[in-house]
Amino acid sequence: MRIILLGPPGAGKGTQATKLAERLGLPVIATGDIFRQEIADRTPLGLEAKEYYDKGEYVPDDLTTSMVLGRLNQPDVWHGFILDGFPRTIRQAEALERALEETGRPLTGALNFTISHPMATKRLMARLVCPNCKRTYNLEYKPPRVDRVCDVCGHALTGRSDDDEATIQRRLDVYEERHEPLVRHFRERGMLREIDAEHSEETVAKLTLDAIAELRGSAT
Repeated sequence: MRIILLGPPGAGKGTQATKLAERLGLPVIATGDIFRQEIADRTPLGLEAKEYYDKGEYVPDDLTTSMVLGRLNQPDVWHGFILDGFPRTIRQAEALERALEETGRPLTGALNFTISHPMATKRLMARLVCPNCKRTYNLEYKPPRVDRVCDVCGHALTGRSDDDEATIQRRLDVYEERHEPLVRHFRERGMLREIDAEHSEETVAKLTLDAIAELRGSAT
């Protein structure tokens, strides 16, 4: 299984990616993690990406694609992966599909987690993160057992600095503008499955597994 996860901030992609990884035994590949590792390892690609990071600019398509495709050629992802955060453009999507086809590992499909702006805003403003183990919580939907304390490592939880309402609205607007062509790309190819992410975490997990089963069936 080679799956792409799409969806705006607040749709719960990270949570569902973790559940899928546990259920399917597949690694989750997140673009941000790749960038940070390449930069930490001071690879040529990482050093080039760092120049853009330091200036607060987007890393160009070609550089991003090279880093992701390099990661997808490593042994642990050869038989499958869950990709979160890539592709972000049609150009990146086409490069990914072409590279996977060339190695005999065609893309299985893309899951698009949909959510309304009001619901996404509500979730994001209630979000807490553990700065130590990176576990996420939500004061309304998934609170910690002890107020603002991580269930796993006991570290104090914090909110994200960019989770104020005005910033959230801008992020959601930018997402829709930039990602709608990508959603349309996979839909036109018959590779997209829509998942209503406004349900409970457990219901969304079931809908996600149903969508994957449908993708598997269409690929045979």
